[in-house]
Amino acid sequence: MICILLVAGHGTFLETQIKNDDTGLYSHLTGVPKALLPGTGGKKILDFWWETVNMRQLFTEVYLVTNADKYKYYERWATANDFPVENVVNDGSTTLEDRLGAVADLELAIRSRKLQDDIMVIAGDMLCADQNFDIAQVIRFFRSKPGELIIYYELEESEKSSSRGIVEVCPDTHRITRFLEKPQDGLTASRLASVVFYCIQRDTLSYLSDFLSLQPQATDRTFGQFWEWLINEKQLDVFGMKLPTGFQLIGQVGLSDYTRWLTHYSTKQQDNPAKPITCRSYARVGLMGNPSDGFNGKTIAMSISNFWAEVTLVESQTLVLVPHPLNDPTEFGSLQDLFCISRKEGYLGGLRLLQATCKKFYQFCSKQGIALTKQNFTLKYDTNIPRQVGLAGSSAIVSATLKCLMKFYNITDNDLPKPVRANFILNVETDELFITAGLQDRVVQVYEGLIYMDFSKKLMEEQGYGNYVSMEMSNLPLFWLAYLSDPSDSGRIHSNVRQRWLNGEPLVVDAMKSFAELTDQARTALQHRDWSRLAQLMDQNFELRRSVYTDDCLGPGNLKMVHLARKFGSAVKLPGSGGAVVGLCLDQARLVEMRQAFQQAGCVFCVIAPYNPSASAVGGQD
Repeated sequence: MICILLVAGHGTFLETQIKNDDTGLYSHLTGVPKALLPGTGGKKILDFWWETVNMRQLFTEVYLVTNADKYKYYERWATANDFPVENVVNDGSTTLEDRLGAVADLELAIRSRKLQDDIMVIAGDMLCADQNFDIAQVIRFFRSKPGELIIYYELEESEKSSSRGIVEVCPDTHRITRFLEKPQDGLTASRLASVVFYCIQRDTLSYLSDFLSLQPQATDRTFGQFWEWLINEKQLDVFGMKLPTGFQLIGQVGLSDYTRWLTHYSTKQQDNPAKPITCRSYARVGLMGNPSDGFNGKTIAMSISNFWAEVTLVESQTLVLVPHPLNDPTEFGSLQDLFCISRKEGYLGGLRLLQATCKKFYQFCSKQGIALTKQNFTLKYDTNIPRQVGLAGSSAIVSATLKCLMKFYNITDNDLPKPVRANFILNVETDELFITAGLQDRVVQVYEGLIYMDFSKKLMEEQGYGNYVSMEMSNLPLFWLAYLSDPSDSGRIHSNVRQRWLNGEPLVVDAMKSFAELTDQARTALQHRDWSRLAQLMDQNFELRRSVYTDDCLGPGNLKMVHLARKFGSAVKLPGSGGAVVGLCLDQARLVEMRQAFQQAGCVFCVIAPYNPSASAVGGQD
């Protein structure tokens, strides 16, 4: 692949303002070409791009196209920066009036140097907010697609779409369906702005001369008009890749805008590295319908603030995953100590969850056409969610890790929408770590609060996710939670039910439909604050589950907790895969007695504190 840096523009506006500036602050920049003006990080703007593309393993050659007026400046820059002077192309123009136009400058370099390879084109006078993106990832994505590639970014609130080339991108194929050069308000809802950063296949290069033959005027030989013609008229396959950073072409702005953007981007770079990112995800209780979420059923679940997982990310020189001192032990007091810890906690801590999330995140961004910055970080986690009692402790760590990664790399909800995020978290666990799981827990930890979920086959097949609805959380009754202090692996409780369901066994298929019906009834009871009816439905949910999974599968510990709760007249069911029970005791006077009974039976008991994101200032992020 060959890279061509374009710096042939005549920046008369900015150059004139620097020359006429009365403050004297910029007198040393008089006559300096735009690309050689100071950029972020103490470098010239062009220095950054040369460092980015100066990789022989990626580019066989790098060329620089400039004009005759500024040629000497770039020749001097080339000798000082080990850039091959013979690769500096002079387009012969000396003024704005006799300029060739950006597309003609590109075509000149290709024609004069007889280039016959894929081309990467970059505007060398483009100020970039983040100077650490991975250009190798851009090339890999380009080579994975059967067409050209346009880099775009999401406009900041202060930027107007009418000042940019705007792209409309298919979220599934990443194909650019329409290109609009500086559209008027109302023509498109897209806020995705193209920048002069393209990859063009060698077989498409002939279109450059075809376009130029249609555009005799230099003012019409812009890349914006070229892409409008190629995409909208010629219907060529052109794909888009997002860089999660901002760009500004210096040739388009005056002195005040240049200094404002420079300050803005420099401040961003100074603020980001030192500030740790801490995100939290909460445990959840399944109130109704579980475990039908893995069987095209319906469920209602709630996030609770009693227990949470917290992940902290700090930028660092290398990528480091920090083992948790309790959950990822590597040192033991004795062989007996190792035996006791392993029997109770199992062999797998949270470190594998961090690693699998990072791996899947990079894979997702590469596939989705999102070029990540080349920044490293240190990840550490902490959690107080009891292990192996079915309260979604594993997915909470994955969810909190994903939140940190999204913040660190500036990945937005548009890049990774909430329904897709829940699928992502599930795939980390099922595909990477082979953990038996359903979507319910991940949906609740992404949306947070009290969530109604419909996982019907039709919805899952048509859109890839279910229908998720946040429910009103004010004035909920007091739910309680109890769990075994020495649980077995909660994953075992799923038994062979999935295979029986796949085989079409009527008992299992009908039960999953009944779970969905109970969930709809529970939704109505919650909406009407009919707590007696909700309690009845919770008991029915457990008995239905018992009939399908059998007592042998549920295990004596779970059955013991259910029996104990019913002695006190409380509704009770399993909130997850096993090891804990959730209940609704309408007789508040008996709640204290029940707590004591559970504690005497060796269980941990607590009143649930629902987590309501709308009532929290941090929304589960901190």
